[in-house]
Amino acid sequence: MPELPDITVYLEALRARIQGRTLHRVRLASPFLLRSVEPPLAEAHGRHVVDLRRLGKRIAIGLAAGSEPGRAPEMWLVLHLMIAGRLRWRDPGVKIPRRLGLAAFDFSHGSLLLTEAGTKKRASLNVERGEEGLARHDPGGVEPLQLDRAAFRDVLLARNHTLKRALTDPRLFAGIGNAYSDEILHRAKLSPIKWTQRLDAGEIDRLFAATRDTLEAWIRRLRAELDGAFPDKVTAFHDDMAVHGKYGRPCPECGTPVQRIRYADNETNYCAACQTGGKVLADRALSRLLGKDWPRTLEALEELRAGDPSPGSTGGAPSAANAPSAGEA
Repeated sequence: MPELPDITVYLEALRARIQGRTLHRVRLASPFLLRSVEPPLAEAHGRHVVDLRRLGKRIAIGLAAGSEPGRAPEMWLVLHLMIAGRLRWRDPGVKIPRRLGLAAFDFSHGSLLLTEAGTKKRASLNVERGEEGLARHDPGGVEPLQLDRAAFRDVLLARNHTLKRALTDPRLFAGIGNAYSDEILHRAKLSPIKWTQRLDAGEIDRLFAATRDTLEAWIRRLRAELDGAFPDKVTAFHDDMAVHGKYGRPCPECGTPVQRIRYADNETNYCAACQTGGKVLADRALSRLLGKDWPRTLEALEELRAGDPSPGSTGGAPSAANAPSAGEA
């Protein structure tokens, strides 16, 4: 799913192309994309783009009847790309791809395509009137790059969550998701399952610095890679990421294989040596399944994968071929 750095570069590319321009029409290829009925989408036709905002992981396009400088948006198109939705800038009036295309936003000098890979169509478009309508799509999280250390600490400790959940909760922090939370926690050298209210002052300082440094570094990196082009290849997996999407590959800091915890459609990646003191984390389902045979350390995990009896087990451990991966449910 596109997160804060990705949405930031999307917005910069959109500002360069559609700010102040007239939206002639919106063509829908999938009726399931539009999640609102009032105001009707047709009211957006012929209006000018006067504002563009990021609302957490959403992109909001502000429209007005005129394009005078400082004119307030009268209505908003709110796009949530979800996991597989992507934006693409194409020639005016381009045909919407049959299999992946959801909509086209037509301007005189180009068309903004919205596509979505996969069979689960989760991306959405809402049409709202004014700031009050836009506010309905704001989960309430604060912008992590606009916080000082004290404010960051207050938000972090407002609820007692695991660090992974706290960073990805849109009611706490805006725009951080599965990918960049993995990178932040690796940079901070903190376990994804450590409870927020058990952090000491030094750990909070590390997490605050890691959050700012990680997000700012990736914004700079993505800008440099694009060099003014439209971001057509937005992905949650980047070759230069330290741990996210790198299960089984060596940690760039210590060389230890990256571990994972899998749940639903997502997984958390981490380095046991750098972040958990060598402890291999398990989710509840797998811990119950393997019981005392679950490998608690990196050394025990290696023995499990080699087919050796796990320390403390009364019976033989599963073979490497049959053993679930660390954290896999």
